[in-house]
Amino acid sequence: MDLRIFTEPQQGASYEQQLRMARATEDGGFSAFFRSDHYLAMGETDGLPGPTDSWIALAGLARETSRIRLGTMVTAATFRLPGPLAISVAQVDAMSGGRVELGLGTGWYEAEHTAYGMPFPPLAERFDRFAEQLAVITGLWETPVGQRFSYPGKYYPVLDSPALPKPVQSPRPPVIIGGGGARKTPALAAQYADEFNMGFSSPSRTAEQFGRVAAACTARGRDPESLTRSVAHTVLCGRTDAEVRARAVAIGRDPSDLGDGTIAGTPAQIVDQLGSFVDVGAQRAYLQLMDIDDLDQVELLASEVMPQVVRS
Repeated sequence: MDLRIFTEPQQGASYEQQLRMARATEDGGFSAFFRSDHYLAMGETDGLPGPTDSWIALAGLARETSRIRLGTMVTAATFRLPGPLAISVAQVDAMSGGRVELGLGTGWYEAEHTAYGMPFPPLAERFDRFAEQLAVITGLWETPVGQRFSYPGKYYPVLDSPALPKPVQSPRPPVIIGGGGARKTPALAAQYADEFNMGFSSPSRTAEQFGRVAAACTARGRDPESLTRSVAHTVLCGRTDAEVRARAVAIGRDPSDLGDGTIAGTPAQIVDQLGSFVDVGAQRAYLQLMDIDDLDQVELLASEVMPQVVRS
């Protein structure tokens, strides 16, 4: 299983804090550093010093790291127009030497939209816009140099675009789609995604959704094994039970009631819990660390968990 670090900077993190975590991720041997794409803190926190734009932050990290892959889990389609987003991601891909991945979703957090003046359409329209964004972004990236791209979209019509700049990765940076929808989400993943992510769910529910995505791939004539399967979970790892509890309290969680979305325990327990997702087909895990300053947890995961789950 490939392991990646995943953070939530909208909860309160400067660029410098993200950089420290990204460098710890790289030094620890993880394959990637991902961050959320949100503009408003959630829960009982003031969010100081305030949100950082994900793609501006990733552009900086692209120049200050050398190996790890970088991306969003996930960018909201409601935040940016697809053409400018394609340009931004392609530029960050170039700045990183071809290490960028784009996680893209419908957007769901209404409060951050109203707080910063962004439209928040009903879910059906958001999903339709999301589908059009996938078509436009991948279409722009995959159009050969010297050719033009057009798309007759309802929300994002594109006419005679030079489809520049091109990302370094060819034919394009990997696209990640996730979610638990039973029909539309698997269909879009089968059509556009390089990776499907099932976040914060039990192994049994994860297995069900992986099965739906595989069936959608087969229906399109695509080999299901061409799509990477991943999971994402909040992680609380400690050398002792007391350390695990302390880490839970530090992020405002009740140690006795963590739920399916959290993997918690000693390194050996973390390995066992990750193994239950390997058993249902997960090839990659995003370890969500809510405390951006807890670099000791990164080192612990790197030294005592990763060697037991990462296979060459």
